[in-house]
Formats: sequence, C-alpha cells, structure tokens
Amino acid sequence: MKFYRIYIEITNVCGLSCSFCPTKELPSREMDLKIFESIVIQAKAYTKEIACHAVGDPLTQSNLHDYLDIIHKHGLKAMLTTSGYFLKKHAYDTLFHPCVKQINISLNSFNKNDTSLTFDQYITPVLALCKAKLEREEELFINLRVWNLDELMSERTFNETLFKKISSVFNTELKLDTIYQERPKSIRLASKILVHFDNYFEWPSLNNKVYGDGTCQGLQSHVAILASGKVVPCCLDCDGIIELGDLHDESLETILRSKRATTMLEGFNVGKATEELCKKCSYKERFTV
Repeated sequence: MKFYRIYIEITNVCGLSCSFCPTKELPSREMDLKIFESIVIQAKAYTKEIACHAVGDPLTQSNLHDYLDIIHKHGLKAMLTTSGYFLKKHAYDTLFHPCVKQINISLNSFNKNDTSLTFDQYITPVLALCKAKLEREEELFINLRVWNLDELMSERTFNETLFKKISSVFNTELKLDTIYQERPKSIRLASKILVHFDNYFEWPSLNNKVYGDGTCQGLQSHVAILASGKVVPCCLDCDGIIELGDLHDESLETILRSKRATTMLEGFNVGKATEELCKKCSYKERFTV
C-alpha cells in the first residue's frame, strides 16, 4: 500500500473561523514533536510527502521549523496549507525550508472572516512571499487558492478586488467573467506560482443528507492522522468520525490492515460507501464517473 501523501495534523488550531469550514468539535491540541517523529518514521514506508494539516493551520505553530526539520531528516517532502494570516510569524528560512515542496494559501479566508485587517494588510505578506520566492529562486510551488466559485457568483465582488490586485503584481491579466465562464483549474502567474480555482464544497457530516454510494480517494491516494494521533481514512474527516485506530496504541501498519480499513477500501474499489459518513459526503461525487 502506497499513498501520494499522508496528512499529519501538527495542530488542529487554525486561528480563524471561516464560514466555509466546519465548527471544530475536538479540543484544541498540537502534536508533540516526539510523537510526530515516530509517526513520520512509520509514514515513510507508505509515502514520500507529508501534508502538515487536516483542519488546523500549521503556521499557527511557532516551532514549525522543528516539525519541518524532522520531515527533512527522514528524507520526505512537506506541503503547507494556510490561510495566509500567519505568514509574518515565520522567517522565510522556515517557509522555504528545503523539505517544503508546496505552500497553498487559501485566499478566500480573508473574505469569510470578521477581521480588523484591511484587504491590503492581508494580501501584502502573501504577495511578498511570492516575490521572495522568485528573488531567492526557490524551487517550491506556491498555489494561491480561490476555492469559492459557484453558479451564483456569490463572491464576485471579492474576487474582482482580488484578481485586480494579483493582475497588477504579476504580468497576467485575470479576467473575472472569463474565469467564471471557462472555469480553468489554474493560471500560471510566474515560475511555480499559480492561482488555483475550485468550487465551494460541502464538508462531510453525519447531519448531511444521504448521497449514497460512490468511490473516494481516502485510503487510496491518502490517509490522515489527526493531532490526537487518531488515524482517519480521509483528510476531510477532521473530527475523527471514522477512527481506524490510535497511533498511541497501535502501529500504522496494523491500523491500515484493520478490518474496518480494508472493508472501506474494498467498498470504494467497487463504488460502494460502507461508512455512514461516506454515504453523507458529496465530495466523493468528484471521483465518481
């Protein structure tokens, strides 16, 4: 069994309250560095890439560099996904750590939070990061995520402001109407800097309506480990509804070979959702032909 990446949530604290994210049900916590390293050691048998989040923002951690040092020590690559609010907490030597393969910045987090920051105060550190990446000739990717497209064009006003600002900095014109009509997956702004587009999505919840069977990338392309050490099959199961096991008690190998995990995987292979949460998840429709 191999995964494209394994999500290891170093903290479940994101520092914000975005309206498009679920309300966190679990108590706030961070993953101890010793436990983190023990998990990374197990994870490298299954993947070459660690995503340092599930629902939390890894940049809220003041000792982020220590986690990245561990990933680098064991020869793996890291992916950081952040709201962008905490970029200034870290030196570029941390954000451009040699193990970091990609930084994703969710730009719509500004639009969906009550904050005292102005748009320019928010976006300036984001664009400064992009500038520093180019000046330093860093090899990592920066993805500026605009995952707020919908049929109602509900974020048109914010996106118009955002695209105007990005277009003024990079030699690439982002035409709002064209983007809504053509729905490109991404547009290149500079070397390994892209603006990435997607629709809003509904987080899986036991309170959702039933969507039925289907397949999913959980346990196929990835698996997730929450800050508590609990293993879940999918990076969207941020509250550990489908707990496959706890790495404080069992090895990752044992958990992945468990009856519950193998039953789920066998079901996905034939388009069947065996778990209630999966039946109530609309995200899997993206993988069902």
